[in-house]
Amino acid sequence: MEPPDAPAWACGALLLAVLLAAHPDAQAEVHLSVPPLVEVMRGEPVTLDCTPTGTHDHYVLEWFLTDRSGARPRLASAEMQGRGSELQVTVHDSRGRSPPYQLDPWGRLVLAEAQVGDERDYMCVVRAGAAGTAEATARLSVFAKPEATEVSPNRGTLSVMEDSAQEIATCHSRNGNPAPKITWYRNGQPLAVPVEMNPEGYMTSRTVKEASGLLSLMSTLYLRLRKADRDATFHCAAHYSLPEGHHGRLDSRTFQLTLHYPTEHVQFWVGSPSTPAGWVREGDTVQLLCRGDGSPSPEYTLFRLQDKQEEVLNVNLEGNLTLEGVTRGQSGTYGCRVEDYDAAEDVQLSKTLELRVAYLDPLELSEGKELFLPLNSSATVNCSVQGLPTPALRWTKDSVPLSDGPMLSLSSITFDSNGTYVCEASLPTVPVLSRTRNFTLLVQGSPELKAADTEPKADGSWREGDEVTLICSARGHPEPKLTWSQLGGSPAERVPGRQGWVSSSLTLKVTSALSRDGISCEASNPHGNARHVFHFGTVSPQTSQAGVAVMAVAVSVGLLLLVVAVFYCMRRKGGPGCRCRREKGAPPPGEPELSHSGSERPEQTGLLMGGASGGGRGGSGGFRDEC
Repeated sequence: MEPPDAPAWACGALLLAVLLAAHPDAQAEVHLSVPPLVEVMRGEPVTLDCTPTGTHDHYVLEWFLTDRSGARPRLASAEMQGRGSELQVTVHDSRGRSPPYQLDPWGRLVLAEAQVGDERDYMCVVRAGAAGTAEATARLSVFAKPEATEVSPNRGTLSVMEDSAQEIATCHSRNGNPAPKITWYRNGQPLAVPVEMNPEGYMTSRTVKEASGLLSLMSTLYLRLRKADRDATFHCAAHYSLPEGHHGRLDSRTFQLTLHYPTEHVQFWVGSPSTPAGWVREGDTVQLLCRGDGSPSPEYTLFRLQDKQEEVLNVNLEGNLTLEGVTRGQSGTYGCRVEDYDAAEDVQLSKTLELRVAYLDPLELSEGKELFLPLNSSATVNCSVQGLPTPALRWTKDSVPLSDGPMLSLSSITFDSNGTYVCEASLPTVPVLSRTRNFTLLVQGSPELKAADTEPKADGSWREGDEVTLICSARGHPEPKLTWSQLGGSPAERVPGRQGWVSSSLTLKVTSALSRDGISCEASNPHGNARHVFHFGTVSPQTSQAGVAVMAVAVSVGLLLLVVAVFYCMRRKGGPGCRCRREKGAPPPGEPELSHSGSERPEQTGLLMGGASGGGRGGSGGFRDEC
């Protein structure tokens, strides 16, 4: 139903339309360019734009704040007096805002520092006279990143035997805008818990508006716990919004819960030191360790079973029993009992084990530290030992294995049998436990002698004055004494690396006497002696002496031949004042003057014999010459 004045309004509108059509310069309808949503971070400056479209000679631009009550207080205005002139801006009401609202030369509303309270709808109205009036609204959203997320876990002991959800922790995310969302995590995985109360778990949330206008969120998590949660890590995270559809996340620190759960399994074992086979060495400090999987740690009773009776050794909360300097007498059955009264009736709370103490007593030999045996004899030596587990015995000499077992058989003994024999006892299952015992075998007998050969030389290649070193080595027991047939031998010394051997050396010059007699070395002890003679063969004189000898012989032979020749001539021709008479020893008539090859001349024989008997004075043999 039209109002009573409708005909008059219709006529006025019709008249306005006719007037506008009659004037080509009439202004077009006014339109505004205003962004519907403006997002900004708290504390940052923001500008709300309101731009009229088209060309207008005169218009008025006004900014209004849309109140929650519906009121629209005017904040600022700007007026254009003519085309191309500057806007005349006026701020009417900043409504107590600090810093106040501002208008820039283009009529845009400026907020120097965006605050949460600025999060409103701002209306821009433009009145352009005949062009009409236009208005548009811009919504301002102010975002604030919340503070670091904090979590307050339940520090009490939570029992897994509860059949309802228990309070786990409370998470706080403070001073954000808009209000963040809180998510709970277990072992890094989000927990899908409802907000409705139920026995398995839920969470509650409460949002608080601070005096600054910012929002704080508090979330509390409730869960029904299991034993598997004893090692679980929990934390919460606040998820918040940012401009342009971005999001952020702030995680709290992680935490663990202290749970109370009954014992389900008990373990009891021998701690270090022990062998893989479970043996411990006598004298070591041994720990017996007992552990139940209940929490908090229950009380442990450690005992020893003797004749089926429990001998309580210790009661503590750690479950440890220390045996210092354990002995073989402490071998036996030990037990541990967990005193957990919340455990189920079918849980075995006691455990036992066998403590096995390994020991090895000193070895005993059937012979003393030294064993004296004659050459080529035989003997048996026995090695005995007590130990647990059963020891293994082995005989060695100079680290060379001889035989396994307690008996060592020695037969056809020679000097090479001398030395130290070791009986070694070991426990195969306890590698670190072993003992040894040894004896020294001394073989008694006459010495064995070895001489170092002289430098090999062909017969006759030794010359007088050559220097040579002779070495004699001997062994035997008692230790032999070394002597030389000529003075100058060195004292006997032990030979390094040759057990039982002693050695002596003699350095001398070769003479012709050595060629005839040689040099002897003798080794002797109470059981006998041994002798070696070094021979040198033919010894040639030195070169200078041989030349003198040859010259002397040549001169002697020449003189002798001269004398023989003189006598021969005298006998054949005679001489004045001389008379020769043959008495005895003359050759029979008819004998040739000279003997056959290889025989002596008669004259020479007579001369030599005569010389031997006195020459011109006569004698019984040879011949006699008288002059």
